[in-house]
Amino acid sequence: MPLLLLDLDNTLLDRAGPFRAWGERFLAGVGAPPADIDWLLSIDADGLTDRWDVADAVRDRYRLRIPSIDLVEELHDCVVADVRLDPLVACALRIADEAGWTPVVVSNGAVRQQEAVIRRTGLDRFVADWVISEEVGVSKPNPRIFALAARRVRLPLRGAWVVGDGPEVDIGGAAAVGLPSVWLHRGRSWVDSRFAPTRTADGVIAAVAAVLAA
Repeated sequence: MPLLLLDLDNTLLDRAGPFRAWGERFLAGVGAPPADIDWLLSIDADGLTDRWDVADAVRDRYRLRIPSIDLVEELHDCVVADVRLDPLVACALRIADEAGWTPVVVSNGAVRQQEAVIRRTGLDRFVADWVISEEVGVSKPNPRIFALAARRVRLPLRGAWVVGDGPEVDIGGAAAVGLPSVWLHRGRSWVDSRFAPTRTADGVIAAVAAVLAA
């Protein structure tokens, strides 16, 4: 049963949409211009920036008096509360499972938020397990996190595929460990000359189909 190692944010679950929606509500609430959403999205960097750093940057820019911890909690809650599992993604994971693949989530991030999202959306019913960087002490693109994911489900890493939207963390990680990969382009062009994805897809459903057909 080969492994299907899947990124979480903006791969299995849409994080960008809920974060943007929260950001627009937040900016309206503090009286900031709507155009500041571009700054907020840049600071957030698709969730790669530490939540405390985002909170501090927001407090400084808008001279807010609320404690950073309150903003950190709000940043956590806005994602957990609003993210939904697309039924078609769930169906694709079930098809992969029935075809003999073992889906495992491999995600960078905080255990509390990532596990809450996985369980609240019901994604936990469609994957064999998950590995979160904060829990295991190593982050993508370090090859060790993929090895730990394989060990978690007691399967060999050989024959696995990696699916994700991160050029460096997902596709670079796959290249580092010698695994084929599918990059979710999200409207972007591939620009890194050090490595390249085996396949490119416009979403996780197409990515799973590409892996099954390979």
